[in-house]
Amino acid sequence: MKQTFILLFALMWAAVLNAADQLTITVSNPLTQARVEMIETDAALLKKKLGTNEMIVTDADGKEIPSQLTWDGKLIFQVGVGGKTKSVYYVKRGTPQTYEARAKGRLFTERQDEFGWENDRVAYRVYGHGGAVGYDFFNKNTSDLMLDYWYASEQNQEMRSVSKQLHERGYHDLADQVYNAFCYHIDHGKGMDCYTVGPTLGGGANALLKTDGTLFMPQCYKVFEILDKGPLRFTVKFTYPTQDFQGEKVTETRIISLDAGSHFNRVTLSYEGLSKPVQMASGIVVHNSNPTAYVLSQENGYMGYEDLGDASVYNAKYKNELAKKMGKIYVGTLYPDKAIQVSYQQRENGIATGHILAITTYRPTTSYTYYFGSGWDKNVSTNFHNLTDWEAFLSDAAKAVRNPLKVSVK
Repeated sequence: MKQTFILLFALMWAAVLNAADQLTITVSNPLTQARVEMIETDAALLKKKLGTNEMIVTDADGKEIPSQLTWDGKLIFQVGVGGKTKSVYYVKRGTPQTYEARAKGRLFTERQDEFGWENDRVAYRVYGHGGAVGYDFFNKNTSDLMLDYWYASEQNQEMRSVSKQLHERGYHDLADQVYNAFCYHIDHGKGMDCYTVGPTLGGGANALLKTDGTLFMPQCYKVFEILDKGPLRFTVKFTYPTQDFQGEKVTETRIISLDAGSHFNRVTLSYEGLSKPVQMASGIVVHNSNPTAYVLSQENGYMGYEDLGDASVYNAKYKNELAKKMGKIYVGTLYPDKAIQVSYQQRENGIATGHILAITTYRPTTSYTYYFGSGWDKNVSTNFHNLTDWEAFLSDAAKAVRNPLKVSVK
């Protein structure tokens, strides 16, 4: 026993002596376009080489930059790389600072079982009840994390009580103004909720296809599990109710990640219970107000849509004025898969004419990954002023998805 202990101690001491003081991370960009993205490195490998579980990341000048260990064993941090060039970063032994959160999410019990998540660019939510089954989102004109504030404001019971009392006393216009002052359907300078989902795929959700080619619409999520809490990446796992799909009991799981600085969520989905390959689609709802404002690029792996928002929640007196302030909402999906078939499928339901869809073959026991995201023309930090601008952004983003940054560790 004593000899075994001595041997183990000797091996541990040898590992410490042979551990590197720092590791060099070289990031190469195969594209001509400059890129700012989150990269992933194997955390177990880094820990082994450094001989410690405590690591920090620095830039080429030795300045510490935010990093995060993820649920699936990655050390992630944001890099900037010029076109056809390389950037160098270092991983060293050390205790990371406490970084300001740039991505987070939670269950918003303030509105039953809505689940929301966001970063410094965009904000999203899904429902655990009702008929809204696709992805919903909030428009942002700030890098601040806003969901906590927006939900607290919208559910402010004191303000709601004041508005109700004014209505009861006949001061309807004043009551509406009080409600408008805290309602998150109105832009008070940092963003708003003016997107409608309903019984559609909303801003990029997915569905199986029936044998006749029509969508087998998903239900609202059943349970969730938060896998990453930030500060750079938020990840949540949704499990959906088991459904009878063409004679088989099928259960769907989605793992959605949103990184700081990105307009796009990465979603990896899988289905249990399928015995053979099936057709699956992901898509974006096309609303009645703008039925032809979409772009499809099967070859380059993206779809995009210009949405005009939904003014139906506004009081008639203010509807026209407030509708002008909703701006234009841009929605998009990106595909690493080069075998997709993109098209428009008509499916009228009162609020929409149909969907733009990317169809692929899903094979049992596998997973499938794609990206969905959004932008807003009222966000002063971006340059989305029309559908042409948005398509150019989608094109560059799709190239990045299909041509990942190359990461080496020495």
